[in-house]
Amino acid sequence: MNKQNKTPPELSLSVQYGIAEPRLPRWRLRRWVQRAVTAAHDDGLVAFDRMQLGLRLVGRAEGRRLNAQYRRKDYATNVLTFEYGVMPDGTATGDIVICVPVLVREAREQHKTLLAHAVHLTVHGTLHALGYDHIKAREARHMESLETAILDRLGLRDPYVLPAD
Repeated sequence: MNKQNKTPPELSLSVQYGIAEPRLPRWRLRRWVQRAVTAAHDDGLVAFDRMQLGLRLVGRAEGRRLNAQYRRKDYATNVLTFEYGVMPDGTATGDIVICVPVLVREAREQHKTLLAHAVHLTVHGTLHALGYDHIKAREARHMESLETAILDRLGLRDPYVLPAD
């Protein structure tokens, strides 16, 4: 595996719908994930050649159950990510869970369209699945700048700058 490899990484994406959301079809989610995977690959922080990812859209009850089970927090959160690392063959693996009711509520509260917020959460979760994090300030700045660049390429504004009321 070569960090300098500019060949776009191969993506294997499985999308599951625990809750129906017609505004988030597989092709749209795949497009957003692919953009994040390609940008992360080009960034070179994580060395990988392929990405194998599961993405599941869930309702409030499943989101709450998963957040309680894995994070010991008794509420539904917007996105949960499970990073499994990079296998010896260069395949990065992970799972992302997006809670649609929380996504809808946050989009409304933040004065964003559902799609703009969904893109951000999908990109954010994908980067987490690739090992990016925002616990330390320097890591947070790096991850947020990469997210912002990806969203900019998709025609969306910086998600970390909230509009003035």
